[in-house]
Amino acid sequence: MLTRNLVSASLHSLRGFSSEATRFLKTGDILKRARIFTSEDVLEYSKVSHDSNPLHFDSESARNAGFEDRVVHGMLVAALFPKIISSHFPGAIYVSQSLHFRLPVYIGEEIVGEVQAINIRPQKNRYLAKFKTACFKDGSVVIDGEAMAILPSLAVEQTNTSG
Repeated sequence: MLTRNLVSASLHSLRGFSSEATRFLKTGDILKRARIFTSEDVLEYSKVSHDSNPLHFDSESARNAGFEDRVVHGMLVAALFPKIISSHFPGAIYVSQSLHFRLPVYIGEEIVGEVQAINIRPQKNRYLAKFKTACFKDGSVVIDGEAMAILPSLAVEQTNTSG
């Protein structure tokens, strides 16, 4: 009888087990993605946004404005935040985002975007999550702020960290 109970308990704890255990988002968790922005990215973003500021296309204009070279659109860099959230939580609904632009991002620099869960609360059959957001280059903050998103689940889907 004792053996049967132990086997039953062991089988019960193995149900749903896979080689990759499901992770669930909790307060304090950080999700990251790295990206290098190219001249082509800047051109394509400009076409969609209709932002053709010469700071993004002309090195001399950028230097005259006090920058080292052409700068990547700040909103293009900030697009890392919804990319991170939606890639880990397909079907997430972005609700809000505040942004503070701290340092310029130049074409060819590697930027690491991070979102950190700072508050999660159930909302009907979904979850309202508040995230601290930041982008870094060489350890320095280039953009920070906060985002809110409605998540369909707290199960974190695994994705690669490029792109």
